[in-house]
Amino acid sequence: MQVLEHTTDVDSFRRALDEDGYVVIRDVVDRERLDTLGADLAGEYDRLKAANEMFEGGGSLTGHLNCFPGEQSRFVWDDISKAGIPELVRAVRPDIADSVRATMNFNLPGSVAQHYHSDGLYLKEFLICNIAVVDTDLRNGALDVLPGTNRRFWKFWRYSLHRLYRKTTRVPLRQGDVVVRKSTLWHRGMPNFSEAPRPMMAITFGEMEDLDRDPFALNEGKPFFFPNWYNTSRLGQLREKAFVKAPLTYDAWRFARSLYGNKGYAAW
Repeated sequence: MQVLEHTTDVDSFRRALDEDGYVVIRDVVDRERLDTLGADLAGEYDRLKAANEMFEGGGSLTGHLNCFPGEQSRFVWDDISKAGIPELVRAVRPDIADSVRATMNFNLPGSVAQHYHSDGLYLKEFLICNIAVVDTDLRNGALDVLPGTNRRFWKFWRYSLHRLYRKTTRVPLRQGDVVVRKSTLWHRGMPNFSEAPRPMMAITFGEMEDLDRDPFALNEGKPFFFPNWYNTSRLGQLREKAFVKAPLTYDAWRFARSLYGNKGYAAW
């Protein structure tokens, strides 16, 4: 795991992203304000559950939800900006530095391991800046990455034959730490064995193309949860249940599909 000591070190930042696909930067975001953010979002989730207003499926069965953290999380952007992270991004990818989105992975207690994947399309690479809202370790679902898998496009059958899963590398973070990674890096969310949700905020660069939108003003700045990977239809819930009970069946489907297609390579 490469740790960037100085956010003015553009060469080391670029090299880590190119070689491993990710880099860790320590002690970036204010911990007391992260405590408040995490507690507020956990409280909102509990309120929605108690009111029977949370959707069924959509990642709730596997335990990995998406969340828009709202206006209250703007301080995270302020802190990473003071630390110079957006300028690092601008130095290596000026074409995406101004295309910013705020989101979050909300990892529920009792979640299961996701399948290894990359984000988006290989030919539309963007950068993700993950911020640890709480201390994140092997117990509550520290990120699992496969270093170097960002360097080429991997069809799933080739990924399987090369046994790339043996590259498994967990990335524990202290509250306020940041990991910047390429969207093309293979990774997965991991089980949360603790009794509390594990929120992991993300500021993405280049994922969205709406340059004029305030990334914290969505939904009038109010936080909300939305599906992750699976949709909330009856079929989507059946697929999610099948993955929880027999994850190898999904791997088999991915293997077969990759033999005759380039899913994830490009949009055409």
